[in-house]
Formats: sequence, C-alpha cells, structure tokens
Amino acid sequence: MTKRIRTYILSLFFYGIICLTFNFGLAPASFALDYNKEILIDADFSGRDLSDSSFTKANLKQSNFTNSNLRGVSFFASNLESVDFTGADLTNATLDSARLVKANLTNAVLEGAFAASAKFDGAVIDGADFTDVLLRDDEQEKLCKVAKGINPKTGRDTRETLMCP
Repeated sequence: MTKRIRTYILSLFFYGIICLTFNFGLAPASFALDYNKEILIDADFSGRDLSDSSFTKANLKQSNFTNSNLRGVSFFASNLESVDFTGADLTNATLDSARLVKANLTNAVLEGAFAASAKFDGAVIDGADFTDVLLRDDEQEKLCKVAKGINPKTGRDTRETLMCP
C-alpha cells in the first residue's frame, strides 16, 4: 500500500513539474512543424515562429506570412502564388522549385536561401535582401528589372544583394 502511495505522489510531482515548465515558458519557443503536401490556401501564419518547419509541396496560395520567422523553412516545390512575405525572415530557407508568382517579398530577408529553380514572375521585392541567394540567371535578370529599396533590418540595398549590373 505504501508503494502505491509513493508512486502516486511521484506521478503528481512529475506532472506538476511538466505543467509548470510549459506554463511559465521554460519550454522551447517553437517546434518545427510538418505541413508537407497540405492545402493551406488563404492560411494566416503572420507573426509566427515557424523556424525549421516544412511546407514541401504545399499549396499556400494567398497565405499570409507577414513578419514571420521562417529561418530554415522548406518551401520546396510549394505553390506560393500571391503569398505575403512582407517583413518575413527567410534566412537559409529552401525555395527551390517553388512558385512565387505575384508573391510580396517587401522587406523580407532571404539571406542564404536556396532558390535555384524558383519562379518569381510578378513578385514584389521592394527592400528585400537577397544576399547569397542561389538563383538562376534568368530569374536574377527578371528580379533586377524591378529591384529597389533598402532592407530596414539589414540595411542592404536590394539591387546590390541581387548583384544587379
């Protein structure tokens, strides 16, 4: 009987520690999430910390990622048509084969992103930072035609980060 009481008390003790940990913010700030192949049209992810999450082959048409932390996120082969990335941090994100047609990348930071086969037709890139972004030459030329502004977070000129002539 005493062994049963001790086990019960120990269980309550550990349950209390777990509850306190999560309630007082001692748990990790974010967890990487898996949205692979999801249909998330018009989804609102604004202001969220989604670092290291995966949206591989997801349909995110017209979704909102304004001011979100998207560091290390995979958008491989995703439909990002008309997505709002205003002020988002896409540092080291994977955008390869993504469709960013008419996407809004105003003041976004894409430093170190991999976008080798991404399509940016009609994208708004005012103030975006493309430092060390791997792009196809034809996409880089297309972006240079509309590039302008300075990124408010990094202080870098969009045209310079794209290495425009």
